[in-house]
This record gives sequence, structure tokens and C-alpha cells, in this order.
Amino acid sequence: MQILFDQGTPWPLRHYLAGHTIHRALQLGWDRDADGLLIARAEEAGYELLITTDQNIQYQQNLAILKIAILVLVDHNWPYNQASIDPIVAAVETATEGSYLEIKVQ
Repeated sequence: MQILFDQGTPWPLRHYLAGHTIHRALQLGWDRDADGLLIARAEEAGYELLITTDQNIQYQQNLAILKIAILVLVDHNWPYNQASIDPIVAAVETATEGSYLEIKVQ
């Protein structure tokens, strides 16, 4: 699966997502894009999943028309996310086109 990490997504998470192609919005020069443009670029480039810490994305975007799956990590702090790694990995593995899920860390 092609995965895009939005600004704020903890980069160490990539070590737990073996078998996936992962890029950061920063690497692609998309880190300053508004969410709508970022999502459009990601879909056009073939990304299947966007992992973000932006909890407002569900209110700012029409999720019903998106092809890309969105996974929201409610906290950008890596130690908190690391403690919840199993639900995060499970969410990635079960993400489907257009799905939306929030992971609240422990």
C-alpha cells in the first residue's frame, strides 16, 4: 500500500509498517498544502492511505467523495502512539478505499 504521512505524523511509525511504501508530505514539498490540495495530490499520485494528526479533517473535507483512506492519530507524540501501535497497525492493514478512522492513543 502507498501511504502518505502528513505533517505531524510520527516518522518512527514507518518501522512498524513493513511492506508498505511510505512518503512524507515534507519529502514531496506538500507539507504546506491545505488539506484539500494535499488530499487531491495524494489521490492523483496513487496514495491509498493518508495518516494525519489533523482531527479537523473530517469537518473540513467531504469524506464521502474521497478515494484515499484517512487514518487520524489523535496525538502526534510518538511515545503515546508507540504505546498504541497494535491498533494503529491494525487500522492500516484494514484500511479500505475512502475509509476514515481515528485512533485515540492510550
